[in-house]
Amino acid sequence: QVQLVESGGGLVQAGGSLRLSCTASGRTFSAYNKAWFRQAPGKEREFVAGVTWGGGTTTYADSVKGRFTISRDNAKNAVYLQMNSLKPDDTAVYYCATGPRVTRATMTDSRQYDYWGQGTQVTVSS
Repeated sequence: QVQLVESGGGLVQAGGSLRLSCTASGRTFSAYNKAWFRQAPGKEREFVAGVTWGGGTTTYADSVKGRFTISRDNAKNAVYLQMNSLKPDDTAVYYCATGPRVTRATMTDSRQYDYWGQGTQVTVSS
């Protein structure tokens, strides 16, 4: 069993930056691929960024490419999302997710993830 806890959300002006963190309990976390998703009010949950367990491959949604960076620290059982040049459209609850069924090919599919955090709110004002 893996438990995930996100932190780092908040209110920021457009153009600003935030760094989200997700820490995990459970020693198998480091062996799984990991991702960040987000859900805005009235919208479906969407993929934001993913990283393979070894950190060799990262994947980003087109809407965040060049602005967001995902990274992981297996020694700390953590995954991070550095968000720069934030826009009001980035406003959402951000979730980290992981699980043994996630492959590099299925990383963008939320149905493949077995473990989710509780979410952290990011609000970007214009």
